[in-house]
Amino acid sequence: MQSKRFDNQVMIVTGAAQGIGRGVALRAAAEGAQLVLVDRSELLHEVAAEAGRCGAAPLAVLADLETYAGAQSAVQAALDAHGRVDMLINNVGGTIWAQPFQAYREEQIEAEIRRSLFPTLWCCHAVLPTMIDRQRGAIVNVSSIATRSIYRVPYAAAKGGVNAMTASLAFEHAADGIRVNAVATGGTEAPPRKVPRNAAKLTPQEEAWYQAIVDQTVDSSLMHRYGTIAEQVGAILFLASDEASYITGTVLPVGGGDQG
Repeated sequence: MQSKRFDNQVMIVTGAAQGIGRGVALRAAAEGAQLVLVDRSELLHEVAAEAGRCGAAPLAVLADLETYAGAQSAVQAALDAHGRVDMLINNVGGTIWAQPFQAYREEQIEAEIRRSLFPTLWCCHAVLPTMIDRQRGAIVNVSSIATRSIYRVPYAAAKGGVNAMTASLAFEHAADGIRVNAVATGGTEAPPRKVPRNAAKLTPQEEAWYQAIVDQTVDSSLMHRYGTIAEQVGAILFLASDEASYITGTVLPVGGGDQG
């Protein structure tokens, strides 16, 4: 199926260097989006080149979105290049450690929250003024069904915050013509990360805890499998598109029937 749902629309995709973010970038490019791709990894340039073969050359912006300044700089780069932002896909996040809550250290808990809540919080804050000025825009936050799972309590807390922020922003800014939704991704098959979230070699106990997460995720899915990147991308871009013009404040679980 050929579609140009995003023809000449300016879309920021964060966390675009790998995984779901890369998938969103490539699909959106093929559908005509004017892309601004953001990540803190140099791998972003490879994805930008790949997406450029599908459509207009994307703008690649290296920024640390765990910081307020990084989010502001990314949105400003989009405005400098295109003068507007039509859509924001907040994809940065992901579990760093998998272990029982009592095993987390203070700095690990803070790192999980910084990774999986603050990039979405900061990017929404940065993009809202321009969307309010234009009285239009769509924001899609990538959440997780892991708000109900095991061995990821800090990550679950961060994604629960994303869900609450999604609902509240939708309520607050519907009158401004801005839609805010989220996709709660389930377990997703993806190639090994080129830049791991946690570079430390796992101990046998940590491997067992991680395997328990995998088993619980599969068991909780009515389909008893992981999803694909393409299945997550389809839901994300549907909510970003005008096909979802009467949908806002929704957290859509994409987990094979697991509602999270």
